[in-house]
Amino acid sequence: MSADELRLDLEELRRLEGLATRPRVLSLLANEIRSVDAKLAPRIAPVPAPQAVAAAAPAAVSYVTLGSFSWDQDNEKIRVYVFLENVDQEKVETIFKPMSVDIKFHDVKGKNYRCAIPKLNKKIVPEKCKVVVKPTKIVITLWKDSTGTWFDLHYKEDKFKPSTDKDKDPMSGIMDLMKDMYAEGDDNMKRTIAQAMIDARSGKTADPMRGLR
Repeated sequence: MSADELRLDLEELRRLEGLATRPRVLSLLANEIRSVDAKLAPRIAPVPAPQAVAAAAPAAVSYVTLGSFSWDQDNEKIRVYVFLENVDQEKVETIFKPMSVDIKFHDVKGKNYRCAIPKLNKKIVPEKCKVVVKPTKIVITLWKDSTGTWFDLHYKEDKFKPSTDKDKDPMSGIMDLMKDMYAEGDDNMKRTIAQAMIDARSGKTADPMRGLR
């Protein structure tokens, strides 16, 4: 018997159960309903459980780098001027650290912009720094950790700082070259090199290679 026929029998039995009044008839109908229901159950295809749809990963946000800006300063603070219009103050993301600045401007005419200085010239006070959006520009105020004049926004190595690395001493490199020449030269060359090395160490000449040219 097909599932459809069993379903029709079950519906008919339930209608009869609703009409019957005698206990014996009701008992017979109830037993038959259970029997037909048990036969029908395996033939009904289970309803597949709804599958959870995985949420799509958010797309990576891309930024246009703002590398051109102007700045000025007084004894206590730096002001950076970024010329960008239609910026919403509520859509500005700021990250101030003692030695870096990272400002992001979201949804500016459908684009995202970023102004970052990965390593500042000197330290700032992050909690005092701020960004103010104006109609045609953004003003970034950086409070100096110590008063004084900055010669650049970006950190630069001090070219005039004396080197403590002996390997970078040019005289050391020349002396090593002379030692190699001494080891490979003839007797006359060895005497010339030995004298040049003695003169250089004693300060008689600033150019140890002078006698070899």
